[in-house]
Amino acid sequence: MKSEIPPIDASALIDARIAELDDWRGVILSEIRKVIHQADHEVVEEWKWRGVPVWSRGGIICTGETYKAAVKMTFAKGAALADPARLFNASLDGNTRRAIDFHEGDTIDEQALQALIREAIALNLSK
Repeated sequence: MKSEIPPIDASALIDARIAELDDWRGVILSEIRKVIHQADHEVVEEWKWRGVPVWSRGGIICTGETYKAAVKMTFAKGAALADPARLFNASLDGNTRRAIDFHEGDTIDEQALQALIREAIALNLSK
């Protein structure tokens, strides 16, 4: 008899990550998550690569990695996105990805970020 592995509850794991951070990084990650879901209610939360929150719709939109000095929001196809608000400030040299590093004290431009997220979703869904 095969034993079935229960599905991972990605949303619960992201909740736990936010709670365990217990500092500005948890606040930023929580705000990023809120903006993503406000941009599109059909976004799916995933948990990949041994502990990275991932948001998808028609493919990966972005990840939410946490480091000691930054919360990094990496867009899987960021190089193909217009960024009129110039949010991308990291991973600018690659051919595919682009990232936004948030540091302690940073604020999130919610409208510009939602526009970028919607553009990433549209790109995913166009393929």
